[in-house]
Amino acid sequence: MSILNTFNIVGSALTAERFRMDTALQNIANADNTRAENDEPYRRKQVIFSERAVDFKKVLKKEDLKVNGGGVRVTDVIESDRDFVPVYDPTHPDANEDGYVMYPNVNTAEERVDLIEAANAFEANLTALSLVKSLAMKSLEIGK
Repeated sequence: MSILNTFNIVGSALTAERFRMDTALQNIANADNTRAENDEPYRRKQVIFSERAVDFKKVLKKEDLKVNGGGVRVTDVIESDRDFVPVYDPTHPDANEDGYVMYPNVNTAEERVDLIEAANAFEANLTALSLVKSLAMKSLEIGK
C-alpha cells in the first residue's frame, strides 16, 4: 500500500465524518420545523457509512499489488421512521382539528451526542493524518 493510499483512506474518513456532522446540525436546525416540503414535519436524517471495497484476495495472491480503495464512504442518508411528537397548541397555524401540532422526530440531545461522536472521530482522523504526514516527512529525510 502506498503512502498516497493512506492519505486517501484518511481523507475519505474526514469527508464522511464532516458530512455526518453537517447532517446532525441540519437535524438540530430543523428540530422545530412543523412543515417541511411535503407539508408534514421535518424527519430526522441519519447517515449510513460503508467501507470502500478492497479485493484482498487479489492482493494476497499478489495478482494486484496495488491496493485500490479502502476507507469509508457515505452510502445513504435515510429518514427516521419514528413517530412525530404531538404538542397541544390550538393557536398554532399547523394545529389539527384537535389542537395538536405534530413536531419533528428530532431529539436534540441525541443529535448533540451524535455531533460530539462525529467530532471525536474527525479529530482522531486528523491525528492519523498528522501521523502519516510526519512519517512521510521522516521518510524523505532518510534520503538526505
